Amino acid sequence: MIMTHSGLPLGWAIVIGISMLLLSVWAIAAQSPNAGINSKKISLTSTPLVGGIFRYLSGTTWLLLLLKIVFASIFILIITAGLWGTAIVERNLATTLTWNLWWTGLIIAVLFSGSAWCAVCPWDNIATWLVNHKLWQRSNSNSRLQLKVPHSLRNVWPASLLFIGFTWLELGIGIVSSPYATALLALVMVILATTALALFEGKAFCRYMCPVGRTVGAYSQLSPIALRPIDNDICKNCKTLECFHGSEKIAPCPTKLIMGRLQENTYCTSCGNCTLSCPSKNISWQLRSPSSEAIKDARPHLDEAFFMLILLALTMFHGLTMLDGWQSYMTLMAQLVNDNSQLIISFSVGLVASLLIPSLFYLLSIGMTLKLCVNKKGISRDKVDFNKLFSGFAFTALPLAFAYHIAHNLTHFVRESSDWLALLSNPLGKGTEPLSMMEKHMRHMDIMISENVLFTLQGLIMLAGFAISVLVIRHRGYRLFAAKGIQLLPILIFAMIITSFNLFMLVQPMTMRM
Repeated sequence: MIMTHSGLPLGWAIVIGISMLLLSVWAIAAQSPNAGINSKKISLTSTPLVGGIFRYLSGTTWLLLLLKIVFASIFILIITAGLWGTAIVERNLATTLTWNLWWTGLIIAVLFSGSAWCAVCPWDNIATWLVNHKLWQRSNSNSRLQLKVPHSLRNVWPASLLFIGFTWLELGIGIVSSPYATALLALVMVILATTALALFEGKAFCRYMCPVGRTVGAYSQLSPIALRPIDNDICKNCKTLECFHGSEKIAPCPTKLIMGRLQENTYCTSCGNCTLSCPSKNISWQLRSPSSEAIKDARPHLDEAFFMLILLALTMFHGLTMLDGWQSYMTLMAQLVNDNSQLIISFSVGLVASLLIPSLFYLLSIGMTLKLCVNKKGISRDKVDFNKLFSGFAFTALPLAFAYHIAHNLTHFVRESSDWLALLSNPLGKGTEPLSMMEKHMRHMDIMISENVLFTLQGLIMLAGFAISVLVIRHRGYRLFAAKGIQLLPILIFAMIITSFNLFMLVQPMTMRM
């Protein structure tokens, strides 16, 4: 028997739909945006009550090191449970902790902590300890080749391909339902991180290859928290750039960022090296507008723009596969293509289609926007930088993906709680039996918060995602191409249709993960 969660009430979808129409009309009719969004930042080290705490944490390493050790220990426990524990998915700590808590909670946590997960990520930290032979200080180990990363790999296409591969393994092969496969995948990621660290300079795995890190990096551009300079003038006058080169004891920036020139969170791993090495103590956690970076500050390259579109498509695909009728569609597809391989071919076709349709729709929207702008201005099409327009407007997809990802994960997070005390006391699940129907029913009914609160949060998040997307369209459209008014209509339609489809999925009953 498949258990399903009730969907978002239709009333919420109607309210959000009306709000989308009003916001779109406003975006077309309102005056052109000015220089922009208020980018004022507040340093947490100077705030009342908590300022002293953040100043202390910015100058010490013990707490971050402790968190790294804790998460690495939990990771090793997951590997142990997955390889040698029970195959009963809901009784094994490897699958419940990885898919029910970590992956669902991680996306929600980005909203409040930016890219902080990367600082404690066990994949990178275990690789670093293995290769550098030190827990935290700058290493003088000669075990690294320090090769230049090949030019063909200096982009996020490796992360994009791995992300697609992850999705195929998770939803197509079903590693979510296999503790052993979950553990093997985790081991593979550590091996990739260790190999890349041993071969290449910096942390090539974190910057170019890690699908989780690039997802966190993309979404953290919408987060209200980030590491930034306290006084920009100090950074402008700095000649030694310890934030980039490191110091005698502190390692250089793992992703080769110069803090005084940093405009986006994408590649910041929140490792804290810059806060410790800066001689002026001029770097701290900052509070800022949660949308200013995506609206006007970030400067994406073409590969990063495609990653945002892939992120949007895969996020929608996750929701699509958890609809009650998905299996019926796959069975019908299998009959049409004569798929006798446990629906793998049918699933792969569905995955490719889910990647192509939003991307082609976005390309069509960009093409129509370009046509409207060229026709009105009377300029030659060959003088228009299509790639710049494509990359700049790709930020439209980011808040749409983030909003649906959080709203979708909230359902898993609050509805699929596990008996964590029982799991921690017996992480391998030895001697346990599968969940009875009564236990499954109790899990289904035992929700962390009331349904009304859950639905309110989901509705507000979806509405906020669309509103931020509209601001991205207005500001980036005007700044990049002086586009305004009716010229923004194709991209607005793209945002409206994507949000409407995501709302449709939220309204439907959703199957439980396990």
